[in-house]
Amino acid sequence: MTDDEFSKISLDIDLDAEGKQHGTMTIPWSRDESSWGSIPMPLTVIRNGDGPTVLFTGANHGDEYEGPIALTKLRSSLKAKDVRGRVIIVPALNLPAFRAGKRTSPIDDGNMNRAFPGDARGTITDMIAHFVTSRLISRADVVVDIHAGGRSMNLLPMSIIHDLPDEKQMTATLAALKAFGAPYGMILTELDAVGMIDTVVEEAGKVFVSTELGGAATSTVETISVAERGVMNILKHTGVVAGEPDIPEPSKLIHTPTGACFVSARTEGLFEICHDLGAHVEKGDVIARVHYLEDPDRAPTDLIAGVSGQVVCRHMPGLIKRGDCAAVIAEPWPG
Repeated sequence: MTDDEFSKISLDIDLDAEGKQHGTMTIPWSRDESSWGSIPMPLTVIRNGDGPTVLFTGANHGDEYEGPIALTKLRSSLKAKDVRGRVIIVPALNLPAFRAGKRTSPIDDGNMNRAFPGDARGTITDMIAHFVTSRLISRADVVVDIHAGGRSMNLLPMSIIHDLPDEKQMTATLAALKAFGAPYGMILTELDAVGMIDTVVEEAGKVFVSTELGGAATSTVETISVAERGVMNILKHTGVVAGEPDIPEPSKLIHTPTGACFVSARTEGLFEICHDLGAHVEKGDVIARVHYLEDPDRAPTDLIAGVSGQVVCRHMPGLIKRGDCAAVIAEPWPG
């Protein structure tokens, strides 16, 4: 058995079988409270004949809720007879983090979206990432990982891809972003892409779409609607479900071509945002301030926009620390 084939995680359903199956990935977790304990992690597989495979994941970070809501509803409503191909649904990819309402796992402090491609002999987070890479991503043609801003950020509702060097892959990926139908479509330059599910899928030559749908560790009627419509649009776009995608308005395409689009705090204090999400700012504008409530003689620190564009992300909540992302400014996509 090769390292790719080995996994401590067991699965009680057949990923390749016909029909609709709700199953459990059983992840061993031996600990003081339960020597032979485990984490039963739900997933659903719906297959009907030959066709593309679409993998949907939510709660890659545990304090992001649009994905779990939309995917829990999808696994209930989608019927095998309405599918041509296969749909794999993992509503909570980092289940321990989801249970705790945290970005990272309370078991091993693992950030799932920095753990890929994983390690079958590693921590709980590593084992999950390895299983998803070797068993699920390996079967998929298209992967959609639904994110939001969690407790530390709030963002405009957007679908997200990367600017890929392979022209054919980029064309297919951009088409999927547009089909998702979010109000905004971001071509994102990551500050750190190592260990992300995005990178593993893209390096395998497959189509990958992510999202950022609001944040502040909650969800809204609008962001849930965007998520629900988006997953069905992807299924229709790929031909797994019949029909045309429902796109109220084409996504406004934006991008973050340089690090200057990201505004970070240089001090710690009370955070004041000076431009709401969606507002246009010019390079040099004060986009936020940090105040020092316990130091009345200290002037606030201005945080300056490094580029002209639209505010698409802001820090949450009201206190900020040195190095935290205060805001993100996106420019119109020229492509």
